[in-house]
Amino acid sequence: MSDTRDLTIAEAIREALTEELDRDPAVFLIGEDVGRAGGTFNITAGLQEQFGKERVMDAPISEAGIAGLGVGAAMAGMRPVVEIMFCDFLTLAMDQIVNQAAKLHYMTGGQAQVPLVIRTMMGAGRSAAAQHSQSLHAWMAHVPGLKVVLPSTPRDAKGLLKAAIRDNNPVVFFEDKMSYGVKGPVDEGDYTIPLGVGDVKRAGEHVTLVATSSMVQVALEAAEVLSSDGISAEIVDPRTVKPLDKETVLSSVKKTGRAVVIDEGYLSYGVTAEIAAIISDEAFDWLDAPVKRLGATDVPIPMAPALELATVPSIEQVVETARGLFGRRY
Repeated sequence: MSDTRDLTIAEAIREALTEELDRDPAVFLIGEDVGRAGGTFNITAGLQEQFGKERVMDAPISEAGIAGLGVGAAMAGMRPVVEIMFCDFLTLAMDQIVNQAAKLHYMTGGQAQVPLVIRTMMGAGRSAAAQHSQSLHAWMAHVPGLKVVLPSTPRDAKGLLKAAIRDNNPVVFFEDKMSYGVKGPVDEGDYTIPLGVGDVKRAGEHVTLVATSSMVQVALEAAEVLSSDGISAEIVDPRTVKPLDKETVLSSVKKTGRAVVIDEGYLSYGVTAEIAAIISDEAFDWLDAPVKRLGATDVPIPMAPALELATVPSIEQVVETARGLFGRRY
């Protein structure tokens, strides 16, 4: 077993980028402010000085142009890591991502590959208002040809990002902006975490909490509260929602007989609906209660902090929802 040290998610991502830039000359970074300014959240600080302007490129404010350049470079044999500052701005590059990157391998009969990573930031909590606070990963997961990653811990962030950069398919890598300071152990040295493999973040016996991205931390805190009630919660983190590790989710639900699915994306037509449908369809005979879902309220994200926090799932909501599966009210 390798040695570990504690890093934040931000530090783990920077370390992954540094190692991949050093390992493979085909890897380069491009995005708005990723070079001289070190990125909006200081993730790429120091990388331009270390690797030069040809490997860490500042781009003009044109998400469509940045994404299009990434697609072309990937087809030409490079491994670009494109940063789209906020996932809300993916809307400006939807043709390049959805109609080009996701389709070209199929439409060329396998002759073209697009080993492109798009790093982008999701989540509410910074009072950045409705155009800078959404979690739009369900949009990307809806499109065949794209892989969609949502790390929740520093170790996962590093291993998954390195795997994404080495993958021959386009990968959209969602980083929760409020989770950059989350700290945890990260392995020393080079390692990857396979895309499409979930992780049990906490073992339990009575209810499964399937949680993504920042909601994993919410679920972990909720599980502590539930334990005082004698309810043992198992927490499953899919880590990638496309491809989704159904086996790990279903195995947990078959053991516990109850499930709550928690995601910061909008509740309607989203990730929670897909996972809940899979559980209901493939683990129905093991369920002792209906599958419950918690997601963002179907409203534009408010700027006012009190209203903003009310739109995303809370520890209290997770606790109350899980208790309800046992007929308990407090």
